[in-house]
Amino acid sequence: MANTDPISDMLTRIRNASEKRHQTTNIPLSRMNRSIAKVLEQEGFIDQFSEAGEGVQKHLVLSLKYSGKQKVPTIRSVQRVSKPGLRIYSNRRDLPKVLGGLGVAIISTSKGVMSDRDARKEGVGGEVLCYVY
Repeated sequence: MANTDPISDMLTRIRNASEKRHQTTNIPLSRMNRSIAKVLEQEGFIDQFSEAGEGVQKHLVLSLKYSGKQKVPTIRSVQRVSKPGLRIYSNRRDLPKVLGGLGVAIISTSKGVMSDRDARKEGVGGEVLCYVY
């Protein structure tokens, strides 16, 4: 069965795996999912990601990050903003700050998928995909 919102599927898999304290999670591979994983790695929310499988069965393997002896997840909340039924766009002046700059808004811009900080540096706006903190 075809997935109508692969970004939501990715975020839900990350949220479920971190709540259950899994070390890794598998996500179906797409260019958008790879770009989001790259931003999460750059911002320090995940350890690393790699590609596995062949052909149609390719998927991303994300290594989740935890802190302390209690294994507190680094990703506390993942929230989808722009949805297929209601797209949310923001210009460069109105880019959102998540938790006063402690979190990250992932933005799809004309220069690629990037964090809100990078989009401000580049001076571009775009579609607000999700908030991570």
